[in-house]
Amino acid sequence: MVGAFATLVFIATGVLGYMVVDSPTVDRHVVLGLVAGFLLLFSHSWIMFYLIGTGKMIKEAVAEHGLPEEWIERTKDYKNRSYPWLMIAMGLAMATFILGGGVETSVLPKWIHWGLFYLAVAAQLRALYLEFLVLTENQKLIALADRAVRQRSVAGDS
Repeated sequence: MVGAFATLVFIATGVLGYMVVDSPTVDRHVVLGLVAGFLLLFSHSWIMFYLIGTGKMIKEAVAEHGLPEEWIERTKDYKNRSYPWLMIAMGLAMATFILGGGVETSVLPKWIHWGLFYLAVAAQLRALYLEFLVLTENQKLIALADRAVRQRSVAGDS
């Protein structure tokens, strides 16, 4: 949810950037860009740490309860599928913000900032899509592991 909101704020920042005509508008554009960038970084970092934590939890459950080893590989697959795009989205968002300063100081042409913005939005949309898929699959695996652990605990109590 934070990632989707951050994407909307990032896009709003871009729209505001095209309307820059004076110093107060530039200031709002910069502040909104900073907020959007922080939200994007926070949301993607949170997803990465969440996948690390739940992967560790699954790994421990597999070791302690004799669950299928392939479940560990599935958690690694979730990270392998999503991390590259999360990193690309974060990197492009940061580059867009940072190089925007170069545009403001007339060191860089505007088209570089605009191009990075469009690439960042595309990468962000791809990252959001992958996050949705991976988090959905991860949640199903957690529920499956939880059920298996409970069944083994009930069978062990009998």
